[in-house]
Amino acid sequence: MSFFSKLFCKDNGTESYIIAGLGNPGPEYELTKHNCGFRAIDIVAEKLGLDFTKRKFNAYWCDGKLKKGGKEVRVFLMKPLTYMNNSGAAVDEAASFYKVPPENIIIIYDDCDVEPGRVRVRPSGSAGTHNGMESIVSHLGTEKFPRVRIGIGKRMPNEDMVKFVLSQFSPEKEALVSKALVFAADAAIAIITKGIDKAMNEANAKRTDQAASENQSS
Repeated sequence: MSFFSKLFCKDNGTESYIIAGLGNPGPEYELTKHNCGFRAIDIVAEKLGLDFTKRKFNAYWCDGKLKKGGKEVRVFLMKPLTYMNNSGAAVDEAASFYKVPPENIIIIYDDCDVEPGRVRVRPSGSAGTHNGMESIVSHLGTEKFPRVRIGIGKRMPNEDMVKFVLSQFSPEKEALVSKALVFAADAAIAIITKGIDKAMNEANAKRTDQAASENQSS
């Protein structure tokens, strides 16, 4: 762990991480394209034996521990309730309180530049056209934090972007995305337990059989 990380980690030297899944609260948004982050982090919580029973930092919240090498690290999971465009406010408040450095903040979100059925892990990068990521970059003051991007595919020409991301997937695309959500959850955990490079190599190579078949025929 870097000196910066040691300086900013709390709990008697225990290294801490935040995994935030982005989305919008409310049942009307539950299965929309923009809620892939919420859905994926629910899977992370399930894999860690956790449940979002608390509200903290204007987010659904839970925390637990993971093994990283021969030591335990603390992991905070959050689903911001600030609505997508102000996601950074909740993430920044949690990170500031627990002194979690940017390199230990993992964001899971939907991405229209990635095809359905695929996941992309990156150690850093711009927010692109994603308003939730733009908010997080603005609040944290840096682009240098890992992210897990879940493919939702491109909108149709002339289709309104807001309408597109707030719509649901077709049954065929939903089948692809449901599998990709599991890939994304595994990738977020792997960033912590295996490191960003290994997590990136593993996740970026995964695709559903159907997605591979569609690409070959297109």
